[in-house]
This record gives sequence, structure tokens and C-alpha cells, in this order.
Amino acid sequence: MTGDVMTEIPRRDPRREWIARNRLHPDHDRVLAELGQGSAAAIEWMGPHGVMRKNPHAAGFIGPNGLRRIDRSGLQQGGAPSAAARGRQESRRRVEIASPAFLIAVVPEMSGGRLSHHDRDLLGLARQLADADPERPGAVLAVFFGSYKGEGEGEPKERALGEAGIDRLLHLTSDEYDGFAPQARIAALAAAERELSPRHWLLPDSPLGGADLGRRLAVRLDERAATGVWQVEADETCMLGWRCTARGAAGSLDIQRPLPRVALVLAECAEPVSETLHAAEELALNIELPANLARIEDLGQVAVDPGSVSLGEAEFILSAGNGVSDWDGFHHAARCLRATEGASRVAVDNGFMPRDRQVGATGTWVTARVYVAVGISGAIQHLQGIQSCEKVVAINSDPGCDMVKRADLAVIADASEVLAALVDLVESRRSQANRGESRDAA
Repeated sequence: MTGDVMTEIPRRDPRREWIARNRLHPDHDRVLAELGQGSAAAIEWMGPHGVMRKNPHAAGFIGPNGLRRIDRSGLQQGGAPSAAARGRQESRRRVEIASPAFLIAVVPEMSGGRLSHHDRDLLGLARQLADADPERPGAVLAVFFGSYKGEGEGEPKERALGEAGIDRLLHLTSDEYDGFAPQARIAALAAAERELSPRHWLLPDSPLGGADLGRRLAVRLDERAATGVWQVEADETCMLGWRCTARGAAGSLDIQRPLPRVALVLAECAEPVSETLHAAEELALNIELPANLARIEDLGQVAVDPGSVSLGEAEFILSAGNGVSDWDGFHHAARCLRATEGASRVAVDNGFMPRDRQVGATGTWVTARVYVAVGISGAIQHLQGIQSCEKVVAINSDPGCDMVKRADLAVIADASEVLAALVDLVESRRSQANRGESRDAA
């Protein structure tokens, strides 16, 4: 056999194949690029037997509700964004709609003053409805109640309004909208309806407030709202050109109907906006809103013991792993930080934490806004269970563990020392705040 023929035989490199399968490896993207030899490297490459192999994680993943999610940002189930993904984020196409043909109104919940994953999915659906006709594009109008700005100089907590797909912003900041104020909020939305006449109203169908507000709005507008919507498709036979699929009969039945003007939408209804940057131009209503509509006095939130909150509903989780040696210090830190306790499977199997505190694919899938992993190396099952968390902080002495690669912020140090310093800082800040309140009262 000649040398030319020998060069045509596929040669295997087992290590490179292993790196290509391990998306958490630091050289994963580089090896995929070499195997794929092009921009489609993260999608497919030639296998050892001449068969094209596909990387399912590059195309998407299965979300906690069983729906496939597509992630164009490159943040795949614990993987770090590639250089190409970061370049796409920095070079988003700017879109300005000066004279929109219509408006799609969205009322995000803005839990904690920031857009949640549910809100971003909702805005992605609104963007889909607004951009359906390139010749007559619509604009996405977001209606915010109360303040989404932080303390101090009034800098907004949420800076990514344009990146989320918002063209117009109606920000209603009266004190009447704070807390549970459905009458005042419905009056404001009815005024926006009279002046702006949106084609559709989209609200999150969640227990945080969107479900109640959406049903009240439908009654005020004399509309038959669609609830539990999880999919919207184009349909020329419908009056407005869209058909929605909603869950009924306690989630056991799918109901299809023309998309009404008011729709209450579930999470994972659409892909969040990731490729365009919009103006987020502020609007003001010319109609004077009625005052003193509140018939219910909101006395504020009731303090709840974080330890009694289930992991699936917790927004702030302090989770312990095999790297925790001072368990009394960990429990004290959780109480001081007012965090819900979680644990890895190793900590549960060793008897340090109860089974209902286990986080991961074999335990509980969590959707916390902040997840602090203390001494957790990051097994794949654990990373799967925290993939929907917004911010992940890792405290670990091993800089090369998978949890550190997954984390948005990593602290490489002894876990006990970091927790003790954090507790001292929090207690010092609270004592200063208490002294300040005492001086103001005097």
C-alpha cells in the first residue's frame, strides 16, 4: 500500500475525542474547532469511523419543565462562553423602530428589581410577535411598576433592558403601585390600553403576581384570556394570525385556540432575545391616572424562616459539599445570611444533611437567583440541577474543579475561613444600620 493511500485512513486520537465529549474541559471549544474545521465546529465533527458525530449540548438542552431550550450565547449547562459567543454578545445588531405599526405590551414581574428568566422568555415571545412581518414591524412595550433602581445614586439594578428586546418602556413609579396594589395597577394598565391600544398583552402566568394581575386585566378589558400558554405559532386562519397552545386539566391536556389579546404565558414559552439590541425608549402617559384607588392596605412581607422554604422555591441557597469541615459554622452562616440550606449528594450520603436538602439531577432542580456552592467540586448531576440558577458563586480550595468553571464568581480559599469572614462582614453592616436607625429615631 502506498504512502498516499495510507494518509487517507482516518486516525483516532482518543484523548482529543474525550475532550470533545467533555464540555467542561478547558480545551473543549478548541478541540471542537479543530475537529469541525469551521464555524459549525460546536455542532458536528467527523467520528473515528467516518460518521458525522453531533454535539447535542451545542444545540440546546432540556429545561426543568421538559422543553428543549436553545442557547445561542454559549452558556451550556455549566460551560463557559466561547470566544465566538462573547464576540456575538459584543456585536449585537442594533434595532430602532421609529414608527411601529403596532405594540406588543409586556408586564414583567421584575422580582427583586431585575428581569427574571421568566420575564426574558416572555419578552422573547413578544419579540417573535412584533417581528413577524418585516415590512410592518411592531414594537415591544414593557410596563414596569415601582422602582427597579438601587439605593445610593439611583443606578438601575437592571441594565439589560435593551438587550432583553424592549423598544418602549412605560415606567410607573407612584407609591400607590408598591406592594399588593391590584386596583391601582389595573387602572394604570387600563389607561395604557386607552392611549396606546396594544395588539396583545402578555403577562407571566406565575404565583408571584403576574397570574393574578393578568386575570384582573382580562376582566377589565372584557377579554377571554388564555392561561398556561407555553407555545405560540403563526396561523393565517386566525384573526390576528397566531394560534396558542395552553395547558389545561391540571397540566394533562393541551388546548389550542387563536391567540387572544390577553395571554398569561408560562416560562420557556420562547427563546430569550440574544442577537439584537433595542432602544428601550421611555414613554409617558398623557392621561392623568386616578389616585387613591387602593382598598387593600399592604402591611409588607411576612418574615419566613429560610430553613422552612423548599429548595425548589428558594431564591438564595447556601449549599455545602464534601469540602465543608465546620458544619456548625456552615449552619451559622446560613442563619446569618438568611439563606436556604442545600447540599451535594456526598454531604447527604455522609449524613451531614437530610435527603430533602440534596441539590442536583438526583435530588432537587433549583432555580435560585443566587446559589453559593461551598466546598462542592461540581459533579455533572449537581451542575444539571443548578443550570437554571441566575448567579452561581463557588467557594473552593481547588481552582480546577468543575464548579469553579461553572461559577460566575469563584473564591479560591478555605471554605470555613471565607464563611467566617462573610459572617463578620454581614453582622458588622447590620449593627451599623441598626445604630443609624436608632439615631434617626432619636
